[in-house]
Amino acid sequence: MPTYRYELQQEAGDLMVGQLIAESAASAAEALRDRGGRIVRLVPFQTNETTMLGRVWKILNAGNGPSKRDILDFTTQLAVMVRAGISLRAAIDGIAASTDHKLFRSMLLSIKDDIEAGCTFSDAIAQYPKLFSPLYINMVRASELSGSFGHMLDRIAKIITKQIETRKMIIGASIYPAVIGGLATVVTIFLLTFVLPRFAGVFAGKEDVLPWPTIFLMGLSEWMVLYWWLVPIAITIIVIGIIIGGRIERGAKIIDLLKLKFPVVRQMLRALYINRSLQTLGELINAGVPMLSALEVTGDICGNQYYKKLWYDVRQGVREGSRIAETVGDTKLLPKPVIQMVGAGEESGRLGDVLQEIAEYYDRVLQDAVKMFTSLLEPAMIIFMGGIVGFIAMAIILPIFKMSSVVSG
Repeated sequence: MPTYRYELQQEAGDLMVGQLIAESAASAAEALRDRGGRIVRLVPFQTNETTMLGRVWKILNAGNGPSKRDILDFTTQLAVMVRAGISLRAAIDGIAASTDHKLFRSMLLSIKDDIEAGCTFSDAIAQYPKLFSPLYINMVRASELSGSFGHMLDRIAKIITKQIETRKMIIGASIYPAVIGGLATVVTIFLLTFVLPRFAGVFAGKEDVLPWPTIFLMGLSEWMVLYWWLVPIAITIIVIGIIIGGRIERGAKIIDLLKLKFPVVRQMLRALYINRSLQTLGELINAGVPMLSALEVTGDICGNQYYKKLWYDVRQGVREGSRIAETVGDTKLLPKPVIQMVGAGEESGRLGDVLQEIAEYYDRVLQDAVKMFTSLLEPAMIIFMGGIVGFIAMAIILPIFKMSSVVSG
């Protein structure tokens, strides 16, 4: 059974903090009411203890849950219904009844039950961190305190829409090289396993006159015919290793460092991380989220371990009394003009608005970088594939011409 962390204000005014094991949030709330007092906070207790088998299972089943589009539709509908004066519980119940995603429907009904049990909406959705991002949860929590719940949901919907568009743009830029690379692999394997073996009898006994490309490819072709089954196994192991390695802190750091250093995608990914970080921080500041919490959330969702460390360091500096611009003054992860504009925003008291403007600029930079990446990649991939096919063709044709000249001579 799940464990819940609670804060219970007793009749004498004392605040009791502890943990409680219960079947659901509703059961936990009922047990706490029996003790007397007022429930101040009731949230699931998150633990970091996860077995390797559990991690692999989560990775393999990561695509079974609701999509980003489901969350966008839910947020948009909820905002409209709340502004129309419909109660939060009735709105969630209506949205749950209209969704076709069974798992999402059960999640929404569970959220509604938790709200009926006394949880706030932000605490209820915090039980699903894979579904609702820290940005989503903290903006909702801030709106619950300020009374701007419906307006905040509209802002969250716009953010999710932008995230979906950015994701589509990045995936779109990756599809073409993936297709060409896969096609080149299939063509190469076909030539090595079906075409080249037909020339083995022709070239047999003439190894002394064969050029080195032919000798190399004939040996590779012979190996492929005998051990072709090792290729899909090796590819599967490499893919699984990259996926699982990316979920481990050390492996994630290596991958994230390569993203920041690799020349082809460096500019595009840096623009993505800066845009995501500054947009998140600006939105949270404008929503009224405390600065330390906003910096922590920014670090958690920026998407890169090195940018995460940067924002965590900034958080520590702000905690000690420094300004953001002072803390990031020596970093190479943010351009100097960005740091200067952040400092100006802090001086003027418009930091949230300034961060939003910088984020919009880097959104345009990201779009330009993606367009340049795709425009350069298309001819490069064609040349790469043509080079592979041309090398194999040359290895077949050269010895034929050479043997013909020997015979005619």
